[in-house]
Amino acid sequence: MSARQERAFLARDRGQVTVEFLGMTPLIIVTLVVVWQFVLLGYTYTLAGNAADEAVRAGTAADPGERNAVCQEAGTEKLSDAWQADADVECGGSGTGYVTADVTLHVPVLFPGAFNLPFTVHGHAGAVEEEDGD
Repeated sequence: MSARQERAFLARDRGQVTVEFLGMTPLIIVTLVVVWQFVLLGYTYTLAGNAADEAVRAGTAADPGERNAVCQEAGTEKLSDAWQADADVECGGSGTGYVTADVTLHVPVLFPGAFNLPFTVHGHAGAVEEEDGD
């Protein structure tokens, strides 16, 4: 093949990469959006578990009369505003010697604080009640 024929052959393929890239762009964007949504889902699970741990830890050290308030405050204290607005913290086990905390968080769609998916994530923790040192 001569140099002239080779240039003519290559000229026919000019722009092919651009066309293929433009065709793949929507698929690339959709893939990135789906991956990001799964990251938010996983992060919400992590936040729910940590919030339940914090709530039960504070609840075990509190007086039984103040346990619910202390537990709920500790469960939402370290959550960002986007997750804190819809957080539901329930503390139980008063008088049984075992304190539990259940945290329910909503999974945001793409950006925390905007819209939520129609399902929730639950975190649960339990610990033995601390005794008074008196």
